[in-house]
Amino acid sequence: MSILPLAADLPDAELGQFGQDPWWVILLKAVLIFVVLVVLTLFNIWFERRVVARMQHRVGPNVHGPFGLLQSLADGVKLALKEDIVPKAADKVVFLIAPVIATVPAFVTWAVIPFGPEVNFFGHRTPLQLTDMPVAVLFVMAIASIGIYGIVLGGWSSGSTYSLLGGLRSSAQMISYEVAMGLALVAVFLYAGSMSTSEIVAAQDRLWFGLILLPSFVIYVISMVGETNRAPFDLPEAEGELVGGFHTEYSSLKFALFFLAEYINLVTVSAIATTLFLGGWAAPWGIENIWDGANSGYWPLLWFFGKVFLFVFLFVWLRGSLPRMRYDQFMALGWKVLIPVSLAWIVAVAAIRVISLEGNVNRTYLVAAIAVLLVLTLGLMFVGEGKDKGTGVDEAAEAPHDAFAGGFPVPPMPTGGAVRGAAAPLTFSTGRTTVTAAAEESHE
Repeated sequence: MSILPLAADLPDAELGQFGQDPWWVILLKAVLIFVVLVVLTLFNIWFERRVVARMQHRVGPNVHGPFGLLQSLADGVKLALKEDIVPKAADKVVFLIAPVIATVPAFVTWAVIPFGPEVNFFGHRTPLQLTDMPVAVLFVMAIASIGIYGIVLGGWSSGSTYSLLGGLRSSAQMISYEVAMGLALVAVFLYAGSMSTSEIVAAQDRLWFGLILLPSFVIYVISMVGETNRAPFDLPEAEGELVGGFHTEYSSLKFALFFLAEYINLVTVSAIATTLFLGGWAAPWGIENIWDGANSGYWPLLWFFGKVFLFVFLFVWLRGSLPRMRYDQFMALGWKVLIPVSLAWIVAVAAIRVISLEGNVNRTYLVAAIAVLLVLTLGLMFVGEGKDKGTGVDEAAEAPHDAFAGGFPVPPMPTGGAVRGAAAPLTFSTGRTTVTAAAEESHE
């Protein structure tokens, strides 16, 4: 327990150094963050295609520019020149605003991400961070939550059944995994004694929280993959069942904004993981012992983006390795596993924190109590799993189904489930009959 940092031992990172910069420094920082994120998006698209191609023994993009580096730029230009289509049934105002609502928060969250220490920035001493605040991490979580509205409104305003289902599925997924993600960060707040991103980085001067709070780190990594709708959790964009998901009806630049938001969110959650669990911009262990300037000047940018790219590679690796999960299994993972384990771990961390500060409790009993708590939590996850199996199927089959309720026609499955070969004609309650082409041929 002696390796755990105490609140009294934390360095005093003054927030007063933020908000004192001239207007041109603030503006230049904001422009540089915007440019870096756009360039990173182009690079990450190329990087993902190249890495997955190598995993599948293919070449990948290699024509446009050296090593195909300009392929992402060529795809962006092609996408911008495509026809911009607005469906006739769409709510045009919401349809146009939704991609903007999804994209803007992705940029805003980077305002409180620390890239490095205080440096000489065009003759002015300033930290490599746009701004900071006592509740910076809560600010990131709040702004990231706004992006969900863009996805939901995009799916709803399209006037399409598949877009609506994709938007609802995406919102349920992101909200569910934001709960687990937020709980994973509580342990970091307890040990850092602050919600400021710069102070959390300073609190990891001796040991990274990714090791001290390993369960929180694992929960956060799983949650960030679900939060960004990436494989194997890319269920809102499941082509086999929802076509393209919430952005099925989008094209041209509006689709590009959704695409941009996804890849910026990918880098954003990676940057948050780097800041809260891997020491932020601090150099890896041992480097600062042999090189005094490792954590000064602009060199910390190298360590920061190096750690971020490790997480980006993890995203790509998962996409090229794991199959897509079933939706009910995925939601059960979030609500029945991640959230209960997070709650139990928070209780354990809080107890350890009290012992570290007061030191008047027998640690043997504490460890035993924590072990019992974890066992009970894992056991409760499996209670009631088999009680509801085999019930409710006949009741659902007997319930009347109005396929055209709510204005979104969803034809029901044939009686008795799916059939092989030509499907039988479907007769709805209104008297209308739909006959498949294969069924017509069989009748002839």
